[in-house]
Amino acid sequence: MNYSSVIHGFAIGPHQLENGLILAPMAGITDRPFRHLCRQLGAGLAVAEMLTSDTSLWHTQKSQRRLPHADDGTPISVQIAGSDPAQMAHAAQANVALGAQIIDINMGCPAKKVLKKAAGSALLRDPELVKDILTAVVSAVDIPVTLKIRTGWSTDQRNGLDIANIAQDAGIQALAVHGRTRACGFKGEVEYDTIAAIKQALDIPVIANGDINTVEDASNVLSHTGADGLMIGRGAQGNPWLFQQMHHYLKHGTPLKKPSNAIMWHVLQQHLYGLYSLYGEVMGPRIARKHVGWYLKQEPAQRKLFNQLQNQLQQLEFLNHYFASTEEQAA
Repeated sequence: MNYSSVIHGFAIGPHQLENGLILAPMAGITDRPFRHLCRQLGAGLAVAEMLTSDTSLWHTQKSQRRLPHADDGTPISVQIAGSDPAQMAHAAQANVALGAQIIDINMGCPAKKVLKKAAGSALLRDPELVKDILTAVVSAVDIPVTLKIRTGWSTDQRNGLDIANIAQDAGIQALAVHGRTRACGFKGEVEYDTIAAIKQALDIPVIANGDINTVEDASNVLSHTGADGLMIGRGAQGNPWLFQQMHHYLKHGTPLKKPSNAIMWHVLQQHLYGLYSLYGEVMGPRIARKHVGWYLKQEPAQRKLFNQLQNQLQQLEFLNHYFASTEEQAA
């Protein structure tokens, strides 16, 4: 199997990606510190967290943190969600004015609060509206527009291929497909046949997404779908070096050595300092608990102790001691 586009990257408009391994946009997770870390550790692109297309809500602190910033890694890809074509077009233009270099449209999110607004994967039920939104956004900006979808609304309405063709005709320049329907949420087995059919039918890059958590998963999904790239979501939580591991495995066919405890602690420190800087003294340590919980997912007792810590200094001292002691045990 030729993994060239994943190893060497592909172009989205004028932007040549370093590789085809992409960090999925995950609300409340892929904030700037985590995106920076994943890019540094091998991701070819990191898409920012989903942002509402209602620009009247952008004054909130949450939205301000999700908008494009000068220190974002390039190309800066911003994901927007909504169901009104004119509003989506306006949101795209507003993001471009702030420095966005790629606009990504969310038609894949199965979260109830998104579906309630008839956005995200709810749009897959209405191909005409999909066409109107995509046409409006592509026409409104002079930068590439990408799209993320699911394989359909439900298993008996798996219209991902129809939506994909609409997307290509509308001028979408890359398409990410999650291998579940809207009805599946994040549960059940991922189905890659629809992604393979979409890849065969389209000329634009197709990116496979869904339960790609190991280097073996990456190889298997690429072999099954022939996709140009992989979008990694939950597999990267607490494991940002997964991208360099996948890149090495796909290029050489052998696994990369697991990072040492010293390297893990160095990476986690960088992550924590980024969180403290972005969210401040009060929220920073709270947000850190969530992320550290993923790093320590194999250590439930340590995770529980960490969650009781109240400030930055306590968290850093605790983890410094934890990684030092595990390094000694390993030696």
